[in-house]
Amino acid sequence: MKLTLLSTTSGNNLNLANSINSIANDLGYFTEIISLESYNLPLYNPATEKSGIPEGAKELSLKLENSEAFIMLAPEYNGSIPPVLINTISWISRSGDNWRQAFNGKIAVVGTHSGGGGFKVTQAMRTQLEHLGTMVHPRPIITNKGKTMNPNSVKAILEEVKGFLK
Repeated sequence: MKLTLLSTTSGNNLNLANSINSIANDLGYFTEIISLESYNLPLYNPATEKSGIPEGAKELSLKLENSEAFIMLAPEYNGSIPPVLINTISWISRSGDNWRQAFNGKIAVVGTHSGGGGFKVTQAMRTQLEHLGTMVHPRPIITNKGKTMNPNSVKAILEEVKGFLK
């Protein structure tokens, strides 16, 4: 089963992705970690789109299309989703006629390593992904400076995702 881990930052959320990746590999998932910062997509707007869809957006869309499930990790940014994630989703939604296949019918887990509680960003990501046709696991993975990742909880979540995919 192909699981893609998307980290919006190259710091704490990427570290969280790497920790989750280790558990996923132990459970038999074929995984890929993507740091969205490394794609450096231009700010989406219609004028920029006239210059063409960035190859990175097309690549990301294809990677998600070819995944059965994904984990989206983002810090809470002013009580919501960070701009890099909104921008990425905007570009993917413009990447071609099949862009919905990146989200439709996929299983997703949302998670965060945030400076604060992280609940608001996981709720915002859930709302966004469900709007795009993604089935979001009911339990988020939330860590912050006062709460470390619980490997047993992550393992249980990933085992449940595996059950949904069968």
